[in-house]
Amino acid sequence: MSKQNIIDIVTSMFNEIVNDSEIELVDVEYVKEGTAWFLRVYIDKSSGVDIDDCRRISQELSVKLDKIDPISHAYTLEVSSPGLERPLKKEKDFQRFRGQLVNIKTYQAINGIKEFQGQLIGVDSGIVKLDINGEEQEIPFDKIAKARLAIEF
Repeated sequence: MSKQNIIDIVTSMFNEIVNDSEIELVDVEYVKEGTAWFLRVYIDKSSGVDIDDCRRISQELSVKLDKIDPISHAYTLEVSSPGLERPLKKEKDFQRFRGQLVNIKTYQAINGIKEFQGQLIGVDSGIVKLDINGEEQEIPFDKIAKARLAIEF
């Protein structure tokens, strides 16, 4: 089964588990590191996730995964918070974290630049807007390869 199919299955299972709770799926990764496979599920909620949230989601996902067994080899399931450098995946993430410092990498250069860091203004009509040293930079949402919250020191 392809990585994308596994990610889609896990996403569907996750949505069944949390249905109306405030826990949201941030990202699912299915990766091989060395000889080991990892299925990583990153979750969040407005008040922040705790160990009990991670444990509950992990246990319920594990039961569901064992029932349909979509992965034919050994792997480790990890459920955790996305951390301080939380990825921004959906347009609603770009609205939620307005005013925060973000790092964005694009697939193609925009005005000769592929990596941006600035205060997130928001997203409107598929355009992410950043304040970079007082100047507004517009980045088409579909041109973003990776976006994360940045840590300010």
